[in-house]
Amino acid sequence: MIYNENQEYKVKFYTDGGGKSPVLKYIERLSDKEKAKVLKYIEFLREHKGILDEPYSKHIKGKIRELRVDFARNRHRIFYFTFLDKNIILLHAFLKHTAKTPFAEIKQAEENYNSVLYDKEIYG
Repeated sequence: MIYNENQEYKVKFYTDGGGKSPVLKYIERLSDKEKAKVLKYIEFLREHKGILDEPYSKHIKGKIRELRVDFARNRHRIFYFTFLDKNIILLHAFLKHTAKTPFAEIKQAEENYNSVLYDKEIYG
């Protein structure tokens, strides 16, 4: 396969076995203003080829990073990673309530990440 450096990065949502995207579902439940800000940050991530530094993004584990979207007192977090053919896969989203990222949230992102690797033809 020839690497096309002119190709734009694309954002894709992880989908579970039932074809549902937990990240998309999370975003849809937000208020209009919060949804607009989250979508703006996702576009910002795409424009910067999946590479953002703090405070916008933070490394979590392995290839998994978190997109950090703060809105008033709400701290939205979206786990993602960059994948084959310039794809950014949004894995898992949650509202952060504690200073430290809960282990259960990281574990869910890792499970979704492994699922993507197993079904890579879907996301490529």
